[in-house]
Amino acid sequence: MTIRQGRTPKSAIAILGALINHGPMCPIEISEKLDMAPRTVSFALRTLVNRQLLRKIPNLSDMRRPKYHVDMDAAKVILQRYNDSALKSHASPFAWHQKL
Repeated sequence: MTIRQGRTPKSAIAILGALINHGPMCPIEISEKLDMAPRTVSFALRTLVNRQLLRKIPNLSDMRRPKYHVDMDAAKVILQRYNDSALKSHASPFAWHQKL
């Protein structure tokens, strides 16, 4: 599936980067870590899952809070188009607030 740079929300790229850098997280953890509204996180996660960049994994300790895991092969292709900004270890999780 091809994804054009102008069609992927900045919030989705920031979430993808956070999941790559910090491992699987639930939506609440993502919202707190990136200081994003829960609604923004939900929309971005739904977008990323539909594009098969993320997998939704049941959280056995709390079934109300599923974890999201990155499909690294698909994510690398996308992030290379965005100059690997989310893969760099010095990238701030708050970078989605800044203009790219």
